[in-house]
Amino acid sequence: MTKADIVNEIAKNTGIEKVTVQKTVEAFMESVKDSMVAGNNVYLRGFGSFIVKKRAKKTARNISKNTTIIIPAHNIPAFKPAKTFITKVKSHVKK
Repeated sequence: MTKADIVNEIAKNTGIEKVTVQKTVEAFMESVKDSMVAGNNVYLRGFGSFIVKKRAKKTARNISKNTTIIIPAHNIPAFKPAKTFITKVKSHVKK
């Protein structure tokens, strides 16, 4: 499902114009990104959490050049679904 599909689905279900829905969806995504860039997690009860994971510094190997490189500590965005969300996905059987 793409962002356009989400906008179409919301517009169809609510009767709100697609342009308004698209602005709302984009504003939501921008708010989530801004919050995570600032180092804050976003919690949506019943859906899941957008969290910032911290990766420690580590040593890696480039096998083709036989060299060792240091990967510095860094943050990555992640999504952790809510338990109810996981249960619904697990129980859905595709026919």
